[in-house]
Amino acid sequence: MNNPSAPQIGIVGTGVTSSRAASVLHTLGHMPRVEKLGSASSLFDCDVVILAHGAPHDALASAFVAQGVAVVSTSDNLADVLALIDGQDRAVARGVPVVAGAACLPGLSGLLVAHVSRAFESIDEVHNAVHGTGGPMCAVQHHDSLAGTSIGWHDGEWLQRPAGSGRELCWFPDPIGARDCYRFASPEPVLLQRAQPGLQRITSRVSATRRDRLTSRLPMLRKPHAEGLDGGLRVEVRGRRDGRRHVEIVGVADRVATVAGTVAAHTALALSRGIVIPGVHNLGEATMPNADILDGVTSSGITLHQFIGR
Repeated sequence: MNNPSAPQIGIVGTGVTSSRAASVLHTLGHMPRVEKLGSASSLFDCDVVILAHGAPHDALASAFVAQGVAVVSTSDNLADVLALIDGQDRAVARGVPVVAGAACLPGLSGLLVAHVSRAFESIDEVHNAVHGTGGPMCAVQHHDSLAGTSIGWHDGEWLQRPAGSGRELCWFPDPIGARDCYRFASPEPVLLQRAQPGLQRITSRVSATRRDRLTSRLPMLRKPHAEGLDGGLRVEVRGRRDGRRHVEIVGVADRVATVAGTVAAHTALALSRGIVIPGVHNLGEATMPNADILDGVTSSGITLHQFIGR
């Protein structure tokens, strides 16, 4: 039975990511309340809510903040995440924390950058890539993100490039292997720059086929799969160690919805313990218990892979 004195965690959304988050919480002895988007107001009495539905999240997050409820958002939509960040003053005024981009990329990527950076004296570049999608809404977001504008951080300046450009062959952990990846409209560079202000270069790419790129400005030609199949994340960090240039690459090979749901669940548990100060945060920031969350993610079955160079 659920402990009535335990923090109450709600989940908005009935898709694949929300079900994965609920499963992780159940395994850890919690009984989250799951509601459809139209019934989200019934969760106003929760301590923490996970927004695991399609974007946008900003308006609903603001409504929960107004009720004094902490929020974990899994949105990876650039405009939506920027709007969530703009809610900093509201979150502080109500005394609750909000975490934006608590999914795979962004999300686990920020945790891994914080984790890997401990092997360096200093880091100055991060180059991340993701393969696969979570569920139907994630697939739509992936489709749309190849038609927009990509942003990157380069030597202290924000650069804008057409999404779908900048082809680069990226190696993911097996069984994914090598995939052609391209710039896309992602909030990842913004969140990483917030988390690691000393970085000089940040790029973010997504795997895509030629058809993905050619049809990105058209309606989706076929119905998305109910759950994305094999997925992967690659995090490449560059900096200095022992006075020399050094590179570390880590990643995961798992379904994106499984990764996103697991990260969101453990982030919500961190907020429920009251150890995160009010305001808008993202994973990887010094204000977040990144090591504890990452430990929880790996204990829930997400395996980390490290690329070993010769």
